[in-house]
Amino acid sequence: MRSTRHVADGDSLKLGHYSDPPLLVLASLASGPKHGHAMVEDIEQMCGTRLGPGTLYGAITRLEQLELIEPLPQEERRQPYRLTDLGLRVLRARLATLDRFVTAGLGRLEAL
Repeated sequence: MRSTRHVADGDSLKLGHYSDPPLLVLASLASGPKHGHAMVEDIEQMCGTRLGPGTLYGAITRLEQLELIEPLPQEERRQPYRLTDLGLRVLRARLATLDRFVTAGLGRLEAL
């Protein structure tokens, strides 16, 4: 028997928000260079996900090792980062994949 409970989104089911920390960092930096705290705030505003410091800086470290982002000169005690050209290409490709996934998923829902 199907539940008749109305669910507007997955939040009430505790499914959580979208969370792919490296992709979220890349998307945040697409609007310009930022330091860690600014990224956390931007990501939370963008999709409702709040990254903790360990998650954020783990993602930053991996992205820097992959040369998808690069540090800029420090501003006081803050370390800003920016996308590299490779990072921009990777972000475009990942978002295009997500776009195809969303389109296919919504199409399947319309068929129900």
